[in-house]
Amino acid sequence: MNNPRELFNRTWPVCLGLLLMFIPAFWWLINHVWDKESQAHGPIVLGISFWLIYRNKDKAIATFLQAEKKPAIGWGLLLLGCILFILGKSQSIDLILAFSFIVVLASLLLLYGGWAAIKAMWFPLFFMLFMLPLPGGLVAALTLPMKMAVSYVAEWLLYHAGYPVSRSGVIIQIDQYQMLVADACAGLHTLFTLEAIGLLYLNLMGYKSFSRNLFIALMVVPISFAANTIRVITLILITYYFGDEAGQGFLHGFAGFVLFGVALFLLMSFDTLVGFVMKKFGITDAGVKKHA
Repeated sequence: MNNPRELFNRTWPVCLGLLLMFIPAFWWLINHVWDKESQAHGPIVLGISFWLIYRNKDKAIATFLQAEKKPAIGWGLLLLGCILFILGKSQSIDLILAFSFIVVLASLLLLYGGWAAIKAMWFPLFFMLFMLPLPGGLVAALTLPMKMAVSYVAEWLLYHAGYPVSRSGVIIQIDQYQMLVADACAGLHTLFTLEAIGLLYLNLMGYKSFSRNLFIALMVVPISFAANTIRVITLILITYYFGDEAGQGFLHGFAGFVLFGVALFLLMSFDTLVGFVMKKFGITDAGVKKHA
């Protein structure tokens, strides 16, 4: 392919087929999986992924016009993606159905642009993994200890702040009100979503230091825990001061926005601190110490 018009003529049937294939699949996911509170991040992640693809489109188009093709690997990956799509669709396995889109998209990038296209689009492809519905068994196994830990810290902090609070497992009693720490308040899905936000933040910042990126990405876990704890404490205090109806009404949903706002603030604050320390010790973004 020597020009964009030739590229368009060769790819529009494939793009049309991709739309016809996956629009019904995503419609199913939106109405049967992503409509649940615990999976509501799915369409948001997908939308951000499409924006990231658009953001890197010039690099991808350049690879389509110039890069060496890898048809054998691309066709094999395309076949695998179609098999996964059929399996996920026929057996209603949502995880496999959503994952098949990533595999098919990667195969088309290989077929039209080779490894250079994969390199140009690696982060959008990787970011799409965060839209996958997590297996119920894994969620159940990891969510309970996370809820227990958040409940314990929230109760401990409120008790030492002088509030009449007690706890039994994930049930917190404050004054005459009894509150259950739900999965959505302190579960694996929240951690998964916050990790996606953290990685998106790092990608947009464009740091070249591998150690800095890795350190900040790992810090998302304790930051998520802290943000979840603040959310639970906020809901407990809302219930304590304004009653159970306020705690379960609009302010309950608003506390979700508080969660992500606090998490983003903590992430940016920690990143600023890391940048300050690196500057203090004369370390560049590439991880190399500057010499006077």
